[in-house]
This record gives sequence, structure tokens and C-alpha cells, in this order.
Amino acid sequence: MKEMFKTISGRLSAGEDLVLVTVVASSGATPRGAGARMLVGGDGRICGTIGGGAVEYRSEQIAAEVLKEKRSGSHDFSLTKNDVQNLGMICGGDVRVYFRYIPAHDAETLALAEEAERRFASGQDIWLLSEISDGGRLSLYSSEGGLFPYEPPEWTRELMTRRPASAARDGREFYAEQINSSGRVYVFGCGHVAQELVPVLAHVGFRCVAMDDRPEFASPALFPAAEEVLLIDFERVADYVHIGPEDYVCVMTRGHAFDTVVQAQVLRTPACYIGVIGSRHKAAGVRARLREEGFSDAELDRITTPIGLAIKAETPAEIAISIAGQMILHRAERNAQ
Repeated sequence: MKEMFKTISGRLSAGEDLVLVTVVASSGATPRGAGARMLVGGDGRICGTIGGGAVEYRSEQIAAEVLKEKRSGSHDFSLTKNDVQNLGMICGGDVRVYFRYIPAHDAETLALAEEAERRFASGQDIWLLSEISDGGRLSLYSSEGGLFPYEPPEWTRELMTRRPASAARDGREFYAEQINSSGRVYVFGCGHVAQELVPVLAHVGFRCVAMDDRPEFASPALFPAAEEVLLIDFERVADYVHIGPEDYVCVMTRGHAFDTVVQAQVLRTPACYIGVIGSRHKAAGVRARLREEGFSDAELDRITTPIGLAIKAETPAEIAISIAGQMILHRAERNAQ
């Protein structure tokens, strides 16, 4: 969504009318595609996708009609079996797609895009709220910045959850989706696996911080996709980063001793995921040492080790894929709660 906002700003400033197309989950169905978006201009789809297939094709046609009529609206699709698969549906049912018409040089949308860029840069939890009952007027919400550019009803705060949500009340209907998380992935150790892992995670929406105690490895040149690269002392993690409940930790330092030191510190944080690279034999040894330091089995059970899905990965690139897959699964399960 961050890149889509940049595209919206650039196209509107250039004098182009746009349609923002959003999949909204209908009652009776549970689509993984809720919140999927694409941007359509006079020449067709510009960026984004709502799943491909017949539904996306028909939605592009409807968006072209919206551009001509200059009027927002919604359309309900009765899904065939193939449509269900294309949209990533968990179960059957209909899907509602909302078409938000945005005129060229629209001042409010341009201000929204500028504010969104600022909030993305500051790493806030951000929600995008669409008032479907009023032409799809958009508003941003974050706890730090509040609502922008206008104040929807107070009850819409109930929609600000990890899952896309919609509700209607008092003749007004809103749809909300979290478009940015304050959570980061803290990668301890900048070796070969980390160098493969960070770009994969960044590509699927994780914000990464890579850290090492060796200057030649804690190099921004090795991690162009990282949000930050830090040269740290593994003995004093808290001096460099603050790990919160939305954050993920991947431990892959150059040795068991450093892995143990880092694990002992991150176990004292509320990180939502702690993964550690290494064999089961190594994991058992580290667990025994941490137990000697006073950690309970319940605390040690927070650690996922060996890290990654069991896909028989061998190379650094394969291991990175297995780790990314596990983290995507963890994120999806948290968002479904």
C-alpha cells in the first residue's frame, strides 16, 4: 500500500483520474483476499491485484465505467469455483468489490497520500478507513497521529484490528484494513543466511533490522532491503533496540555462545516470535544452558528452533525461504486471532 500511495499521488498530480478497487468481505464468506486492492486508470490496471481471473477482469471493466461516470460504487460477485480459488477464498460465498473514484488533483487524497508517507516512514501501526456509504472517502488512523483528514464516527475505532473489518451503523458503512505494522524483524547475525533472508522478508512486507558485531558484516551495502543495519555488542542488545510485542526475532549469529547470549536477552522481551537457527542437538544444548540461567520450560518454549519450515532446505537461499514461509504463517495466524 505504501508504493500504491506514491503511485496515486504521482498520477493525480499529473492530471489523471483514478479508481481504487478494493475487495470487501461479504457476510457469509471468509476471503483471505479481503483488503486486496488494485489501482485502475484510463489505460487499465496500473498496480496491485485483487486475485486475477474473471473477477479482476470484470472489475477492470467496471472501473472503466466508473471513470466515465465519475461516481464511486460497489459490485457483488457470485463466485464460481475458479473465482473462489483465484481470490484465495477459504470458503464459498459472494464477494463485494468497492470502486472508489478519485478525480485528478483531488486535494484531500493528495494530502492523505502525503500524510501516509510520513506515517509509513515513522513506522506506525496504520489503518486505512473507507467510508463506503459516502463515495469511499478515505481516512488514515494511527494511535500516534489519530485520524486524518477527517473524523469518522467514534464507533469506527472498533474496526481497527489486525483483520480487515466492515460495519454499518446509523446509515453509514465503513471498511477498515491495517496497512502498516509497527513490528520489525530483528535479525541477529549478518552472515550468508541473513543476507538471503532480509530481501525475501522485505519483499513480503516485513520491516527488517540487521545486526552484527563485525563491521564488515554490519554493512548497509550487504542489506539494501533492510530498514536499518546496526553494528552492536551482542552482550548489550537493549542498548541498541527496543523489542516490543509486535516484533519478530531471528537469531543466526556466528556461534553457539553468541546465540545463547542473545536468546537470554530476547526471552526477556515480549517479542511475538523468536526463531533460532541450528540443529536440534545444538538447540538442546542451548536450552539446557538457558535453563541453568533460570528460564522455565514455558519461557523456553517461546523459542522456535530449528527455525523455518521443514522443507529439507540446505543452501542459505533455501533456508531463507523456509524461514520466511514460517514467519508468513505466524503472521497470518496472529492476524486471524
